[in-house]
Amino acid sequence: MIAILDFGSQYTQLLARRVRELKCYCEIFPYSAPLDQIRKKSPSGIIFSGGPDSVAAEVNGKEMPLPHPGIFMLGVPILGICYGHQVLAKVLGGKVRRAGAREFGLSKLSLIRSAGLFDGIKPRLDVWMSHGDEVAALPFGFVALGSSENAPFAAIANPAKKLYGLQFHPEVTHTESGSMILKNFVFDVCGITADWHMKDWIGVACKEIQKEVGPYRVLVALSGGVDSAVVARLIHKAIGKQVLAVFVDTGLLKRGETERIRRLFGKLFEDSLMVIDAKGRFFTALKGIADPEEKRRVIGFLFARIFEEISASQKGLLFLAQGTLYPDVIESGKSVSGKAHIIKTHHNVGGLPKDLKMRLLEPVRNLFKDEVRELGLDLGFGDEVLRRHPFPGPGFAVRLIGEVTPDRVDVLRRADVVIEEEIRRAGFYDRIWQIFPVLLGIQTVGVMGDMRSYKEVLALRAVESLDGMTADWSKIPHELLATISRRIVNEVPEVSRVVYDITSKPPATIEWE
Repeated sequence: MIAILDFGSQYTQLLARRVRELKCYCEIFPYSAPLDQIRKKSPSGIIFSGGPDSVAAEVNGKEMPLPHPGIFMLGVPILGICYGHQVLAKVLGGKVRRAGAREFGLSKLSLIRSAGLFDGIKPRLDVWMSHGDEVAALPFGFVALGSSENAPFAAIANPAKKLYGLQFHPEVTHTESGSMILKNFVFDVCGITADWHMKDWIGVACKEIQKEVGPYRVLVALSGGVDSAVVARLIHKAIGKQVLAVFVDTGLLKRGETERIRRLFGKLFEDSLMVIDAKGRFFTALKGIADPEEKRRVIGFLFARIFEEISASQKGLLFLAQGTLYPDVIESGKSVSGKAHIIKTHHNVGGLPKDLKMRLLEPVRNLFKDEVRELGLDLGFGDEVLRRHPFPGPGFAVRLIGEVTPDRVDVLRRADVVIEEEIRRAGFYDRIWQIFPVLLGIQTVGVMGDMRSYKEVLALRAVESLDGMTADWSKIPHELLATISRRIVNEVPEVSRVVYDITSKPPATIEWE
C-alpha cells in the first residue's frame, strides 16, 4: 500500500484517487500521524502532499507542519509534492526560500535525468505549478531531475535512498504525463503490484452502511444530481425499505426538476419518496442577503431544519444521507490534516448547523465526480443521470450576484433552458464538464429597436474537467456562442449583454459564488 501524509493540500484526495486508478491500495494520514501508526501499515511507499503553509519562513509565529522525523528512517521510497517537496529538501539539509517569481498554473518542465521517476517521459512537458516558495539548495546526496523557468530544482531525487521531490502537481489532469510519473513511482520505485479494484468499493460501502445504520432509518436528501442519485441507490441497495428519499423544491432549481425526480425515482422508492414544496421558505430566508458565504450558510441551515422536521415526524429516522463529494469537503476547509484553507463553504458541509439533530451519512465523501459516475453505472443508472452536468446544491442562488429573488432566478432559469438546448443541438453537451449562466447584478447601456436600453449583463461559464478539482475554460466555437447570445438577448428581455468567462481553475473556481 501507499501511505499519503496530508499537509492540507486541496489535492490530497486527488492524489489518493490517482493511486487507486493504478489499482493500488492507499490510505491518507494527517502529516502529524504517530510513527507507529504508519509503521504498522507497512507501506511500500509514502507520498507527502502539498499544503498552504510555507517552509521558507514561520507564518504569524506558527511552526511549519512537519512529519515525524522517523518517517525518513523507515527505509521506504518517499515522494514529496509541492509543499512536501520543500519539506523533503528542508528536513534533509537543503535550503528553501521565497521564490523570486511565484508560479501558478501551467509551466514548462525541462528534464535533466530520469532516476526511474521519469522513465518513458519526453524531455519537456507542461506541468501544473502552485507555489510561492522554492528549493534553493539541494540536500546532500540529491541531484536535480528537472527545472522550470522559475524553479531551478523543480524535480529532485536521492536515487540511492529512493527519495524524490516534485515542485509541481503530477496528480492534476493538466500536468502532462502526471499519471505516468505516479505510475513509475508506485510500480518501478516502490515495487507494488496492481491488485486493488474500484468495483470492490460498492460491496465494502454497503457493509459499512449496514453496520453504521443498524435498525434505524435513513433520510436521503435527493437533489436531482448525479451524486445524490448514486447515494440514494447505494443506500437503498444496502438497507432497502429503511430509506426515505426526500426532494425539496427550493424554487432555485432548473425547469421541470420536480417532475424529473418523480419519474426517475418514483418506481424505486414507491411510497418512500417525499416531495416538499419549500419555495416560499427559501426565498424568505434569503431576502436581503447578497454575500455568497451567507447564502450558502442560510440554504444549508434551512435544508437541515426541513430534514429535522421530517425526522421528528417519522419513527426511527435517525440518519441524514447526502451526496457530498471530496471537492465539496476540501473547498469547505475540511481535510485529514485540518490544515486546508476554506475556499468557499458548501451548503452540505460547512453550511450545516452545529446542533444538527441527525447523524450524517456520506458514503461518497472521499470520491470524485467521475468515480461516482462509475459507481452509478454499476448501480444501473443510464445516461440521463450519469451524464448530466453538475448543478450546485444551492441552485441558482450561487449563480447570481447579489440578492436572490424569484424574478432574478426566473431570468437565469430561462437563460439556462436556451443554453442547454443549443449546446445539445450542437453536440457539445457531452464534450464539456458543464456550462451555465451567471447573472452579474449590473446593467449596461444597449440599443434595441432604435431605442436606448439599460439591462442586465449575463455571463456564460463553460469548463472542461475530469473531476472538478482543476478545470480549463472551454473553447466553444464562436458561432455557437453567438447563437446562444442572440437567443438569450431575444428571448430573455431582462438581458441585453452576454459575456464569456475565460478563466481556469485555479485561480478561479468553477462556480462564481
